[in-house]
Amino acid sequence: MTKLTLRLAALLETAARTLRSYGREDGKVLVLGGVRSGKSRHAEDLMTRHGNVVYVAAGLPPTDDDPEWAARVAAHRARRPSTWRTVETGDLTSVLRSARSPLLIDCLGTWLSRVLDEVGAWDQRKGWERRLDDRLEDFLAAWASAVVPIVAVSNEVGSGVVPATFSGRLFRDVLGTLNSRVAAESDRVRLVVAGRVLDLH
Repeated sequence: MTKLTLRLAALLETAARTLRSYGREDGKVLVLGGVRSGKSRHAEDLMTRHGNVVYVAAGLPPTDDDPEWAARVAAHRARRPSTWRTVETGDLTSVLRSARSPLLIDCLGTWLSRVLDEVGAWDQRKGWERRLDDRLEDFLAAWASAVVPIVAVSNEVGSGVVPATFSGRLFRDVLGTLNSRVAAESDRVRLVVAGRVLDLH
């Protein structure tokens, strides 16, 4: 066997061991919902049986310039179990590819807003569409290949009015497409409306 073959065999065995360590109910779950629908709390409830969860805060960290956002982040932190570890990052692809513990990602909407800013979408810098496609495809490939239980939270944006601005329409359209792509690679999809949870099959 070549060195490459041996390395691939070792990686596959590691992945198989990781999968065997979790129960049949585990897998990839996408939790969708509107603002204040209870989607984050439901996602947290889904992960409570795991003691070593990595909570991935994918939005921008709080700053003194935005006390309302800082208060939201603080409320989320306060209700997490003390055994969970928090990672604040916009590099979801690397987190997914290196994951060895269950992940809770909250949320894809705030992450996408961050990515759109980084690739220059808001001011339509030259080449932003290609840069955005590359980032999203990398993330989707990492999501599909991840072998640990994952719950990802995202905003459901398809039920509101058409935004009046280019940036609002861009965000809505890209996030709607991203949600559909993630759902296609998930074991379960749940929609939370006014605190009620609907299983989408």
